[in-house]
Amino acid sequence: MVHLKNIEPELLVIDSIQTLQTDKVESSPGSISQVRECTAELLRFAKDSNTPVILIGHITKDGAIAGPKLLEHMVDVVLQFEGDTNYMYRMVRSIKNRFGSTSEIGIFEMQNNGLREVSNPSELLLSQFDETLSGAAVAASTEGYRPLLLEIQALVSTAAYGTPQRSSTGFDLRRLGMLLAVLEKRAGFRLATKDVFLNIAGGMKVTDPAIDLAVAVAVLSSDTDIPVPKDICFAGEIGLSGEIRPVARIEQRINEAQKLGFKAIFISKYNKLSTSEEKFGLKIHHVAGIQDVFFKLFK
Repeated sequence: MVHLKNIEPELLVIDSIQTLQTDKVESSPGSISQVRECTAELLRFAKDSNTPVILIGHITKDGAIAGPKLLEHMVDVVLQFEGDTNYMYRMVRSIKNRFGSTSEIGIFEMQNNGLREVSNPSELLLSQFDETLSGAAVAASTEGYRPLLLEIQALVSTAAYGTPQRSSTGFDLRRLGMLLAVLEKRAGFRLATKDVFLNIAGGMKVTDPAIDLAVAVAVLSSDTDIPVPKDICFAGEIGLSGEIRPVARIEQRINEAQKLGFKAIFISKYNKLSTSEEKFGLKIHHVAGIQDVFFKLFK
């Protein structure tokens, strides 16, 4: 700490907090007491000198910060750096923020000279193929306050090995099972004997329930082998009775779809718009249940 006060840095980065050790505590580096005391000293330095301090912590295989939870409680902001080695995109996600909103993300592209900010990630996450294929649907999602358009890809085929497979990349597998049960019970599709594979293009991991409708449409499109028009997107949560539930920030989702040239969007009939539909510049389909969506798209 004496050295820090002498050099007066403009920014301090600690890599990593689990490797630091202070003589005030008699324990090995990385222990609960050492992490607590080292973090407390760095916090005092940051407050007294008004210096930004970034602490880098180890993470587990599940992506959570390793060790005790006290590190997350002591700091003001927790940022998580996410990415898939098979894709060029990296995301910085805000898990905790005492001075602003949480669940915000920044999307970057990994290049030879470092990270480059992606100003319009929706264009990169959507397919650039001109040919319209079955089993694909576009979801109007949000990450925090940031709207994103994502391509949902589904493949439904006859189970070749007796036991149907359920596989999902970037989407909760248990929620996929729930949506398949709703489609079978409420829409009459026989999916229990078929393999269902689901993928969110671009390596994104999404928990927004508003993509339920796009997931269901992609599955139905693959099962019927009928393509969904590329200028239509979807935003709606599906309930257990097959109803399309309203979602938050619907105006932002619609504006993002309009900006990227979409001609229509399917939303819940219970979503209340604060402005008139004429101002959005695209057709808005209000649907009450999954049956309404099927008859409008595939009949």
